[in-house]
Amino acid sequence: MTPTATYRLQLQPDFPFAAAADAVPYLAGLGVSHLHLSPVLEAVPGSGHGYDVVDHSRVRAELGGEEGLRDLAATARAHGLGLVVDIVPNHMAASPRHNRQLWEVLREGPGSPYARWFDIDWEAGGGRVLLPVLAGRIGEESDRLVTGARDDGTPVLRYGEQEFPLREGTADLPLPELLDAQHYRLGWWRLARTELNYRRFFTVSDLIGVRVEDPEVFEATHAKILELLADRVLDGLRIDHPDGLADPAGYLRRLDTATGGRWTVVEKILTAEETLPAGWAVAGTTGYDALRRIDGLFTDPAGAADLLGRYRDFAGPPGDRGGYWTATVRRAAYRVVTHELAAETEWLTRIAVRVCSGDTALRDHAPWALRTAIRELLVRVPVYRPYVMAGARPTEAAESTLPPQAVRDAKAAFSVPQEAAAVDVVRDLALGLLGAGGARAEFCARFAQTASALHAKSVEDTAFYRYVPLISAAEVGGDPGRPSVRPDEFHAYCARIARDWPATGTVLTTHDTKHSGDTRARIAVLSECPERWSALVAQLSRATGVAAPDPQLAWRAWQSAYGCAGLTDGEAAGRLEPALLKAVREAGLFTSWTEPDPAYERAVTDFVAAGPGSGTGEAHAALARFTAALGPFVRANVLGAALVQLTMPGVPDLYQGTEREYIALVDPDNRHPFTRPPEGHDDKAGVTAAALRLRRDRPELFDESGTYAPVAARGPAAGHCLAFCRSGEVVTAVTRLSLRLSEEGGWRDTALTLPEGGRWRDLLSPEREFTGPEVAVAELFAERPVALLMRAGGEAPADRG
Repeated sequence: MTPTATYRLQLQPDFPFAAAADAVPYLAGLGVSHLHLSPVLEAVPGSGHGYDVVDHSRVRAELGGEEGLRDLAATARAHGLGLVVDIVPNHMAASPRHNRQLWEVLREGPGSPYARWFDIDWEAGGGRVLLPVLAGRIGEESDRLVTGARDDGTPVLRYGEQEFPLREGTADLPLPELLDAQHYRLGWWRLARTELNYRRFFTVSDLIGVRVEDPEVFEATHAKILELLADRVLDGLRIDHPDGLADPAGYLRRLDTATGGRWTVVEKILTAEETLPAGWAVAGTTGYDALRRIDGLFTDPAGAADLLGRYRDFAGPPGDRGGYWTATVRRAAYRVVTHELAAETEWLTRIAVRVCSGDTALRDHAPWALRTAIRELLVRVPVYRPYVMAGARPTEAAESTLPPQAVRDAKAAFSVPQEAAAVDVVRDLALGLLGAGGARAEFCARFAQTASALHAKSVEDTAFYRYVPLISAAEVGGDPGRPSVRPDEFHAYCARIARDWPATGTVLTTHDTKHSGDTRARIAVLSECPERWSALVAQLSRATGVAAPDPQLAWRAWQSAYGCAGLTDGEAAGRLEPALLKAVREAGLFTSWTEPDPAYERAVTDFVAAGPGSGTGEAHAALARFTAALGPFVRANVLGAALVQLTMPGVPDLYQGTEREYIALVDPDNRHPFTRPPEGHDDKAGVTAAALRLRRDRPELFDESGTYAPVAARGPAAGHCLAFCRSGEVVTAVTRLSLRLSEEGGWRDTALTLPEGGRWRDLLSPEREFTGPEVAVAELFAERPVALLMRAGGEAPADRG
């Protein structure tokens, strides 16, 4: 069955299946239909997230094993709930000690029956796979490499706590000969950047790509999940990172057939006006496209532009430091493609050379020219990846991922026009139009997979941390260059979703968001008061005894501190410091994960302790006054975003704890074990419960049989009211840009035109009723800045909690 709403729980050893079962009565009373579980298959011991799967055939023992999962499902079903689970088809943990299939491949080499499981370029490694696990060069680490045996007598090579299999007959060789005799090469971790010869997840060498497009691999890696679906332990699936797959469409068709068409959504980031490929056999995405539209409604376009100018004046950012969005992305992409993804571009170059050498007409394209063309085109793919299959005519959407302008711009990197022809070759290879046999298909798939990794690393993990005028806009799936969304754009999006993907997911907060939805809602208010914020940052900078190591960090840090305002003094410092250290490392401007600058990072922590994380002093008092003054406008954003998400087309997913106001920064700050919120009044909790119970009790108003229609306001403040109607029976109305509204004189005689006929009851205040055809917006929002109206006479949602 299609969920009416899901609730995401982050499972981990400190929050296993039994703990989730204890939470079921509370969550059932909340009004959701399904629990949404993070990955449940066997993972690396101690993993806090479960995406590092090591065994697809077993449910994770640390969570309670299969018995614990089945008990959780039974408890959930007894309370009217089902289970949806996250699965990871793209990769496994590259931990030989725990990954049996990888262990066998390393022991037996390319002849292993499991060699087909993993994307390994054996030829590039001279018949061996590089394992970049050593802390230093092998000559420096050789004394830490020792041979031994497991309890069952199996000979192994040990490096610290890591174990590696030994090729048969090599256990008694001297260490140098033993190392050379293996099907793998142990190497310094820094070699992964340029010499890695297996596909990984983004730039994470601890995760090795799985060839799930192989039917046998698909069956082996999905058998347990399919069994749990067949036994009705699970009801639906969330697919992690489909863009990493060689053939996402083919995979999803096979999965849809195997599951019998169960509700499935994919973690797919759509950029700009990109739409989900029509042929994908899924209900839709996990909801980042909805997140961007909802956030955009509560971001003022003129104020965001003003804020950008004031940021430039304050920080004086040179190109790499995010003064202009498009330039920031391009510079970040060049950095990633030439450094972090150098091994991936070399792999593509090897395939391109192989294709060209087999075709007389293409034979004289030099490897350096092909390499340059690959890099120049990769940085210009405007979306995460093209969706093409070698030999098939690319769709118009696929061709648009490598448009003529990108080809012309890529050719500008060549000084000799004839050599620039390599760009045309690479484009046609990427679209599956050149070459023959396996090499053509391999390049086509690999280019798309690399494009996805590049986009994620350069945009989400680099540019978002360099471009900081308004950090609420730098969110997964977001477009910081155009942070605002007009109401008519939002309505058009919702109409399309209601028509084409009515059961798609919607989210505001996930385990991957860089700020929780409520934190972003707070920060978005700054777009309505750029001049006040700019003046405050200048004041805070003067009042802080320790200067920030650079002005960009100061601008970001004070936004983060404002977004977390209200936390206890010690808690604020303890949460801000790791989040800001992560931000500067991801940005890679002054320090990074792989090349840290201890002096710069110490300057960051000193500044945070003295300023944004301090609970005392003039700066703290000034920020507290500013925060209190904006409180009513933050409330409008928080409640408005929540109600829109819960009633717009699609299936809303609530991240654990977000039924109430939930303030969180980037992971791991947002991945703590679930705890039941305390009792007591909370505006957002009331809005959430009313909307969820309505969806639970009247699902036909919101499912594929229902309708969506904008509801128009008229009058001087009409643009500050966003409203829509579901199936002619329910009207959602929210206040947007409430600070600007206040400055412009309030609602005055603005009115909302309700659908014809009858009386309307506000489910958030059931004693309040309104009679159409118009209602004064000031009256509608007299108690709170949002309203959820139901036509009188409709069945009121019962409180089953």
